[in-house]
Amino acid sequence: MRAKIITLGCKVNQFESQAMLRELAENGYQIVNEDEQADISIINSCAVTKVSEQKAVKLIHRLRRENPDGTIVLTGCMAQAFPDSGEKLPEADIILGNKRRRDLIPVINEYLGKKTQLTSVEEYCRSDPYEDLFVDDFMNRTRAFLKIEDGCNRFCSYCIIPYARGRVRSCSLQYIRDEIKAFAANGYKEIVIIGINLSSYGSDNGLKFSDAIAAACESADVRIRLGSLEPESMDNETLKILAGYKNFCPQFHLALQSGCNETLKRMNRHYTVEEYSEIVQNIRSIFDNPSITTDVMVGFAGETDEEFESSLRFVEKTGFARVHIFPYSRRAGTAADRAGGHLSPEIKKERAARMAQIASKSMQDFLCSQIGRTEQVLIEARSKNGMYEGYTMNYTPVFVSTDDSSIGRILNVRITCAQGDRCIAEIVP
Repeated sequence: MRAKIITLGCKVNQFESQAMLRELAENGYQIVNEDEQADISIINSCAVTKVSEQKAVKLIHRLRRENPDGTIVLTGCMAQAFPDSGEKLPEADIILGNKRRRDLIPVINEYLGKKTQLTSVEEYCRSDPYEDLFVDDFMNRTRAFLKIEDGCNRFCSYCIIPYARGRVRSCSLQYIRDEIKAFAANGYKEIVIIGINLSSYGSDNGLKFSDAIAAACESADVRIRLGSLEPESMDNETLKILAGYKNFCPQFHLALQSGCNETLKRMNRHYTVEEYSEIVQNIRSIFDNPSITTDVMVGFAGETDEEFESSLRFVEKTGFARVHIFPYSRRAGTAADRAGGHLSPEIKKERAARMAQIASKSMQDFLCSQIGRTEQVLIEARSKNGMYEGYTMNYTPVFVSTDDSSIGRILNVRITCAQGDRCIAEIVP
């Protein structure tokens, strides 16, 4: 039988999709591309925003129209957070929760025997262990992702993810070592360490986040990059440990969400803008040429004009290399959804546009600061303009003239100029 997985959402979902593809292949399924027709179509869904949920719904409708006799599986965070999805989506044959991911093949077999909609969702509990999923290959990707942590204990007021992922669960250090070695043996030059609340790694098993990154950096001669981080976890002791590894990539994606203390408090974030600013300063003093990237939410419930202006000024002052901006999206079941002061889509759109102007200027300033530097770039793909694109250690995007043989290799380049949202570079010996 032919099977495919369409992945929505974060890098964690992408890692888990690869684990499911591996299991399908080991059980005799022929894996096909997303745009090909399949007997089994699996949607690994996201539940971060209402928009992400709507994408999954539209995708299920389309798959059913295109292949009336195929089997459709809805899994991922939407299926886990909203187990009644099956009642609203008769087109989905199987609703499979995150906790039942290992049962993918038996559940598919059960459905094929009965041909009636099947829901297999189990609630998380505090004693749940970490789910070791072995992945050693990412199809058509130059960089590999490694999930080392799952779950979240923070309960930010806008977020449904703790209900979709359960509490914090961390893998063993040996699991990290084994996975890094397997990726390196398959030729990967860079591995991105990811998690649902990555920097909470070890809070459940007596380890520290820095233990995990040290194990990763020491396991193979590959670049180690971090996924999204909670800023307050980046204390000076941790930063100094990470700075001691030459293969550690000095890019820190510190999720800001708002540059206003009043808004952060309503979001139930665990830091102030002053603390965030101090962490950024510490990173810049400890690391040579680091980059700070972030997420910023605009139009949060109750965000006043004055609070938005404060957030705008903070983003401008901090000087991020890149900012992911998104309007606040209401999620049923969260504290923020029940709160008052929800803003109109028009206000959110206007604030997102203004924030984007500041972020664009900040990105340009960062790219210009890289001109003249000699850096190592991992070449990832050929661009539409005929040049080849890749990223430096600090995640500066670079175009360089080379050939297909360079894809997947690390080249020494000199950055000559900034152009749009990229830098241009030339190869140096």
